[in-house]
Amino acid sequence: MFGLQAEPDSAHPGRGGAGRADSHCRSFQPPSRTRTMLLGKVALVTASSQGIGLAVARRLAQDGAHVMISSRKGKKVEEAVSRLRAEGLSVSGTVCHVGKGAERESLVAETVGRFGGVDILVSNAAVNPFAGRTLDCPESAWDKILDINVKSAALLAQLVVPHMERRGGGSIVLVSSVAGYRPLPMLGPYSVSKTALLALTKVLATELAPLNIRVNCLAPGIIKTRFSASMWESEGPRQAATEMIDMRRLGEAEDCAGAVSFLCSPDASYITGETINVSGGIQCRL
Repeated sequence: MFGLQAEPDSAHPGRGGAGRADSHCRSFQPPSRTRTMLLGKVALVTASSQGIGLAVARRLAQDGAHVMISSRKGKKVEEAVSRLRAEGLSVSGTVCHVGKGAERESLVAETVGRFGGVDILVSNAAVNPFAGRTLDCPESAWDKILDINVKSAALLAQLVVPHMERRGGGSIVLVSSVAGYRPLPMLGPYSVSKTALLALTKVLATELAPLNIRVNCLAPGIIKTRFSASMWESEGPRQAATEMIDMRRLGEAEDCAGAVSFLCSPDASYITGETINVSGGIQCRL
């Protein structure tokens, strides 16, 4: 709901096949149906084994990028990698819990080791372990929400920026939510974390502009993902949700993917510090 991403899976199996290097990566040539606006770029997308993250990973690869998929659950990573490779796309994958520093470092190191660098970071991971009155939210839930939704994005940027600088620049996209503009009932802490990402986008855009690194933000609306199922699987909630949207339809994960690819492309070379709302017309402003 309102760009909610599924909470990272609790299981954390070994990296297995998803963690192995692939000899075809460096010599990969995109199939003829693939667009070339991101040809040769290397993209790292967190929480990308399903939902919005998977759609973004697919689109970046379709547009010519080599893409590193990551998620907490190894089996899901392997399934996503197999699916996209079957489509002729240059992807690889690894397990990563973005809340753990060692795993963030390993994710970036594996991406650089396989593909030679990093040009694009899409920080998509988010959790929402609490629903209720904001002042009833326990400290442990606040810590988890802010660690995953906000802090991990900043610390991943910290890790990739030196690699982007060596390649002459790059693009970072933080995935927020329209909940960052319109706090959701019963989801106050989550909404606060998404508002924080709007500010983080502005701060990093200013600081990284001299390095030719652009930082922008995506704010999805009500997107049909597994995590938002309570808003659209039943007729009553689906009708109520649809009535909030000017376009009178729920969003699909693919509706977000093109916007992210645009923000990472040369067509957006003079755009930084901005947020694109992909919400079907839900009115949003701070």
